[in-house]
Amino acid sequence: MSRLAAGVVLVTAHDPEDGPRGEDAGMTATAFVSVSLDPPLVMVSVRTGSRMDDVLTDQPLWAVSLLGEDQRDIAGRFAMSGRLSDSLLFASLPHTRGAYTGAPLVEGGLGAVECRTEQRVRAGDHTLLIGRVLSAALPSAEGGPLVYYRGRYRHLGR
Repeated sequence: MSRLAAGVVLVTAHDPEDGPRGEDAGMTATAFVSVSLDPPLVMVSVRTGSRMDDVLTDQPLWAVSLLGEDQRDIAGRFAMSGRLSDSLLFASLPHTRGAYTGAPLVEGGLGAVECRTEQRVRAGDHTLLIGRVLSAALPSAEGGPLVYYRGRYRHLGR
C-alpha cells in the first residue's frame, strides 16, 4: 500500500471533556476520501483506541484541513507518536475555528471541511468515521497538495 499516493490532511476536533474550555485534538491522516455527493459525505480512518478515536467517540463534530505542499512540517508534527500535548502544537499554529464544529482549521491550507459523524465502522485496528459535510471552504491558497508516497511526504511533479 506504500505505492498508493495519498493526499495529506489534518483532522481536528475540540475535545469537550472540560466543557467549552476543553482541549483541541489533531492528527495527520492520509486515509480521507469523498464518499457521496448527495448527501455530501466523507470518510476518515483513525486508529482504534488512539487519542483522536477517543475524542471522536464522544464528540461528533470534527474538521479536516487539506494540507498544501508547503505544510509538511504541520503534517509531521501531528503525526508524531508519543507527543505530550496537542495544545502545544496548536499554540504555534495559525488557525481559525470552524463555525459549525469549533474545531481548529489550519490557515493556508488548500481547503477545509467541517463534519458531523453519521456512522462509525470498526475495521481491523482502525475505525472508519463517515461524516456529513456541514461546510466546505476553498481558500485562495497557492501551490499543490501535500502527498504521501512510499513512506515520505512529496510534491506533485509539475
